[in-house]
Amino acid sequence: MKKPMPAGLPSQTTRAMLGVEDDKMIPILRDVSKVNEESDAVFYFPGCGSERLFSQVGLATLAMLYEVGAETVLPPGYLCCGYPQHSSGDTEKGQAISTANQVLFHRLANTLNYMDIKTVIVSCGTCMDQLLKYQFESIFPGCRLLDIHEYLMEKGVKMQGIEGQQYLYHEPCHTPMKTYQSTEVAASLLGTEVTLSDRCCGEAGSFAVARPDIATQVRFRKEEEITKGIMELTGEEKAVKGNVKMLTSCPACQQGLERYSEDTGIETDYIVVEVANNILGENWQPKFIDAVKEGGIERVLL
Repeated sequence: MKKPMPAGLPSQTTRAMLGVEDDKMIPILRDVSKVNEESDAVFYFPGCGSERLFSQVGLATLAMLYEVGAETVLPPGYLCCGYPQHSSGDTEKGQAISTANQVLFHRLANTLNYMDIKTVIVSCGTCMDQLLKYQFESIFPGCRLLDIHEYLMEKGVKMQGIEGQQYLYHEPCHTPMKTYQSTEVAASLLGTEVTLSDRCCGEAGSFAVARPDIATQVRFRKEEEITKGIMELTGEEKAVKGNVKMLTSCPACQQGLERYSEDTGIETDYIVVEVANNILGENWQPKFIDAVKEGGIERVLL
């Protein structure tokens, strides 16, 4: 089940909301009041999950990069990393997508050779696994691949914590956090202790659709783990009025974890969305979109 966008915003992709869908243009997002000679230039690859499935994840990522004063380069037009094709056995198609993307990124790097891009940002572990094969060091020399949450932690982003709110963290099978310990990253960003909720959620991309018989058995075990986590934090078997929230860092996992809400009472969200909701304040999505459209986007012809 796809989580609906917040009230007041159309159900569109991140690029559609920002008006940067032209595949002939390279969009660069930045807050001109914060950018200076010391500002980071980063390349953000949204991927299918953060672009098409849960577009609020891509929007929150861009909003927080904007907030910390980074210059964020987006790929021109929507791109899939090629992992779904590889994992389904169509390696020829997957390789063709990956190769075409790398050629495009080399063109992008040549066009933006005046920018010193040292960090490639992802917000999905599956994309991370595939992009690790892209040889980005030859595209942006000296660059690194980093999850958005790790990057924000490095930048000192930190919530103050919310009274009465406790968190479980579901670590995806394809965790995007390769540089730091994920629960430490989550705790640092949220400003409070985070408890790891173990076990696979049973979604695993197309697994829940292809083999629902097996996925259902996996879900039974995960639900036990969620209930156990809620019990340890509250003494009750179910979450009540958001007193315990499940956070993750994988779009497929977010979709899978939402299947447990009715039985456990627990809500699921992305870490970066939770951070944006609390640091950027109420109605941050339309406010960010308006701010970016009012001079926050530079469009460079590819």
